[in-house]
Amino acid sequence: MSKTPAKPETTSVSTDAAGAILTIDLGAIRENYRRLKAQLGNVSCAGVVKADGYGLGASQVAGALVAEGCDVFFVAHLAEGVALREALGAKPAIYVLNGMPPGSEPEAVAAELSAVINSVDQLAAWREAASRSGRKLPAAVQVDSGMSRLGMSPQEVEQVATDPHAFDGVDVTFVMSHLACADEPEHPANERQRLEFERLRKLLPPAPASLANSSGIFLGQRFHFDLARPGAALYGINPTPARPNPMLPTARLEAKVIQTRNVASGAGVGYGHTFHATGPLAAATISLGYADGWHRRAASAAWFEGVRLPFLGRVSMDSIILDISALPSGRLGEGDLVELLGPSQSVDDAAGHAGTIGYEILTSFGHRFHRRYIGG
Repeated sequence: MSKTPAKPETTSVSTDAAGAILTIDLGAIRENYRRLKAQLGNVSCAGVVKADGYGLGASQVAGALVAEGCDVFFVAHLAEGVALREALGAKPAIYVLNGMPPGSEPEAVAAELSAVINSVDQLAAWREAASRSGRKLPAAVQVDSGMSRLGMSPQEVEQVATDPHAFDGVDVTFVMSHLACADEPEHPANERQRLEFERLRKLLPPAPASLANSSGIFLGQRFHFDLARPGAALYGINPTPARPNPMLPTARLEAKVIQTRNVASGAGVGYGHTFHATGPLAAATISLGYADGWHRRAASAAWFEGVRLPFLGRVSMDSIILDISALPSGRLGEGDLVELLGPSQSVDDAAGHAGTIGYEILTSFGHRFHRRYIGG
């Protein structure tokens, strides 16, 4: 097992072989972590790297965050935790948000992973794993303060509070919950959840508390407690949607032009002929489509040298057609790169065109890109 953070590595898809290039700026991710730390003051800050670091590479992102002093990470699944442990070595704490699947506890113990306990059944299984291993096992206890997704229900918390042996062999390192409406600062559910969290944690063994996600960090000190768990904000997604984004962008996506053509007036373009040229135009087909994670409903535009190139017709599985009439004739050719994400269009902008959120844009990216890491 490696004892030092894994060095950033690009995918096995070479620049020449790939249809598109995804550039991940680890320096920007590190700066976003610093900005969140500054917002938190003396409160500790973890790194959420589930879903392969929100699609940008969990081991590379976590390695960059380790360099900033981050020593607590959260993943969603046991397999993600095992892979991250392989990449980071023995030191950082790694918590599995969904808890351990029944019967998987020995694998989690072998990988030195910490459970997030979401139910009395998970607690019993982790307690048994501790008994078998002959030592205390670390765990965060998650309570459901009002999201109705994961965590012990209030009734379960009250149940275990009356059992003096409920946490035998379990080292409760955090009590945590998750905010449902943190990106809406005025939503009354935020304060209701905070108060319920305060009530429930008092029934559990004394331990540091964790409630704030990315947007929760910007709700103020009352929500910070002892540990914040940002995910999206690390990757440049705006944690304050009603205000300017305080985070730096971290990903740039560029696709190759594979063909250019002149389209005659009246010609249909793409599947279903949903677009017909109203006059002669110049078009380019780029090597990117919904199989790469660019949503079919995200009919937007690409950019070349600051010039907007609208999509024509539908997004195909492996390609998109662009209107390049705004460029000088011959300026754009086969092999040139156009920008889909970057200075001209943020991940939140792309999400708005698709009727979704930035999280879904990033985590949908496929494995056909050439991935390059900078600033690490």
